[in-house]
Amino acid sequence: MNTLFSASSRTERLQSMAEQTFDLIVIGGGITGAGIALDAQTRGMKTALVEMQDFASGTSSRSTKLVHGGLRYLKQLEIGVVAEVGKERAIVYENGPHITTPVRMLLPIYKAGTFGRFSSSIGLAVYDFLAGVKKDERRKMLSREDTVRKEPLLKKDGLLGGGYYVEYRTDDARLTIEVMKKAAEKGALAVNYTKVTSFIYKEGQIAGVTVEDQVSGQEYRIHAKAVVNAAGPWVDTLREMDGSKKGKTLHLTKGVHLVFDGARFPLHQAVYFDTPDGRMVFAIPRDGKTYVGTTDTNYNADKASPRMTEEDRRYLLDAVNPMFPDVRLTAEDVESSWAGLRPLIHEEGKKPSEISRKDEIFHSETGLISIGGGKLTGYRKMAETVVDRVANVLGGEGLKFGACLTRNMPLSGGDVGGSASFAAFIDRSAVEGRRAGLPESVAVELARKYGANAPHIYEAAARSMEATKLNEMPIELYAELIFAMEEEMTVTPSDFFVRRTGMLFFDISGVRDWKDEVISVMAEKLNWTAEIRERYEAELDSEIAAATIPYRG
Repeated sequence: MNTLFSASSRTERLQSMAEQTFDLIVIGGGITGAGIALDAQTRGMKTALVEMQDFASGTSSRSTKLVHGGLRYLKQLEIGVVAEVGKERAIVYENGPHITTPVRMLLPIYKAGTFGRFSSSIGLAVYDFLAGVKKDERRKMLSREDTVRKEPLLKKDGLLGGGYYVEYRTDDARLTIEVMKKAAEKGALAVNYTKVTSFIYKEGQIAGVTVEDQVSGQEYRIHAKAVVNAAGPWVDTLREMDGSKKGKTLHLTKGVHLVFDGARFPLHQAVYFDTPDGRMVFAIPRDGKTYVGTTDTNYNADKASPRMTEEDRRYLLDAVNPMFPDVRLTAEDVESSWAGLRPLIHEEGKKPSEISRKDEIFHSETGLISIGGGKLTGYRKMAETVVDRVANVLGGEGLKFGACLTRNMPLSGGDVGGSASFAAFIDRSAVEGRRAGLPESVAVELARKYGANAPHIYEAAARSMEATKLNEMPIELYAELIFAMEEEMTVTPSDFFVRRTGMLFFDISGVRDWKDEVISVMAEKLNWTAEIRERYEAELDSEIAAATIPYRG
């Protein structure tokens, strides 16, 4: 058991962080911060990371959940972005095949659409070339009949055919957690619910941070030779705190996704289609559901809790219904939703969907290094660039560090022999899961989700079978919960239902069914007071409301 990454070890870890000086402190526990912590620690930098909410609680759990090459960026002629993230997605897949799955994407072509047959064929071919797509995953052009066979729900009127290419589906929050756990395995100290309240300076140069534990209220001072601000939507907030918010600034845009039951929207095939206003929208089947997104609108409200509005919901329904006219989706069909923010770099005069997804590094006079922009898919390369910058800074102090080592480094749970061996790994794991008393289908599902960490879930299941009281929870849910608390620093029920399992988005009825039991188990295991239990219960109810009820201002 990885007790150093358990919920019960948070205070011990924070105390340890306050007692030493680090080479690097990373602020922000999203995918960018996690990637930086892993890269830095594996190069030999003594690294700490703090996150004011839960890991992946912001942008990194609220994306379209694709490690994709960014076909739409080719349309905007962002050749460099397409080339870099296209190649990176294959690296992410090999290092974590349990959280990244190749899926075929259908791009329907219509007479009056943005893309013609020829331009789509050329565009997808260029995309394959830039992204370094493997031969067996390169694009195919489909006839009208083949396109309809792939997805019978598509609008037939004006359909000419389709492009068929590969993207990679992921669980963005779990990807972030697996990167973070790998960093911790390598020796990095990372703690969630730890908010930076001020910077520490020495002779005008940044020398650490003062933080407040959001659980206990305790304050700690953590010292380091370098500090990286990877706080996503809060990057400029920290730059203001440092007095260095100059030049380029962030431009926040909001993206909303809607989730429908698969019986109500029985999509066979992931589809990427253009809308009347010139944007592109995904419709993706997943785990018995179909989700649709995303919007792209300017955002200036509460960064901690972006919400779906009635306007967002109407926009997506108006986009999806003409493309799948027989389905006739209504607002009442929306089971769940999520809204996330994109921390982009502001470009004067551009619409939200036109702003570049390129990342930008800011280096202040005090030494604070900040990174904004970027994409989930490119997290590893962004981390490499940032840590190269940190290595140069520390080199001035006589410290020397090597090159990036993460390109061929399996993530936590990724030690399965690479993508080619993943199916065989699943078969072996199913046998082990059955020995622990789990049905084969459950054992397979857990192995697919947790990869090489699945045996820890099986062991927790075996232990739970011996317990006198399971609160009538499904055995696999109980085992996942124990694992989440013991090895994934799960502090609240929302951490579990939103970011460790994704149930709030793809099984919201299960959240409603089992939330009381989950809260009871967590309260017992983590020694909650009645006040803490009430607070976390209210927080989860708020998350459920945010996913289902439009925000009206």
